[in-house]
Amino acid sequence: MRDEATIRNKAVYLAIGVTPDGRKDVLGIWIEQTEGAKFWMRVMSELRNRGVNDILIAIVDGLKGFPDAITAVFPQTQIQTCIVHLIRNSMDYAGWKDRKPVATALKAVYRAVDAAAAVAALTDFEESRWGQKYPAIAAAWRRSWAEVIPFFAYPLDVRRMIYTTNAIESLNSTIRRSVRARGHFPSEEAALKLIWLQLREVTKEWKMPAREWHAAKAQFGMLFGDRFAMHQ
Repeated sequence: MRDEATIRNKAVYLAIGVTPDGRKDVLGIWIEQTEGAKFWMRVMSELRNRGVNDILIAIVDGLKGFPDAITAVFPQTQIQTCIVHLIRNSMDYAGWKDRKPVATALKAVYRAVDAAAAVAALTDFEESRWGQKYPAIAAAWRRSWAEVIPFFAYPLDVRRMIYTTNAIESLNSTIRRSVRARGHFPSEEAALKLIWLQLREVTKEWKMPAREWHAAKAQFGMLFGDRFAMHQ
């Protein structure tokens, strides 16, 4: 977009929230040339000031400084790393021909019945042929482990809702197609208007909660107690 007589590339950030009745909504749009801890803190503070009272679970994909900014503004939030992103990052360490068997071997970790079983499965992977050949994979999982294990507190039908950021990626893909068709924009305001109009069309389809939501509500009620019940 045009910025002080120069065409600059800037990133557009979107956040999706799921309300207590299970419906998705877009929480905000931010345009920024660079990201970092100060930017993420501004985003979270803005959400708080605009009326977001609490965040039970935040699903993130490895953006540096983002988890710290979330917990600084919403200290009780449970940070959950995107399992799909972790798997994709793991594949980056593996040779092309080995990616399928490595991915199959990792299923024992993220499909484990609980956190203890997941730790055991990760150790088994680490000691296996693939873990020995690609030690960086297990190391990457261990570095992220504190933000992986919340996932195992839930039954399988709820895990399907919180294991990935695919919902935001799908939305980003839709917006990206409409932006690319325009080339560049004369101002940030022009870009925001187009994105807002596109979001309005997309969110018209977001009328019903996910089919797993009824099972999820019961779990959230048990795990989060009054924090979940007070907002229903």
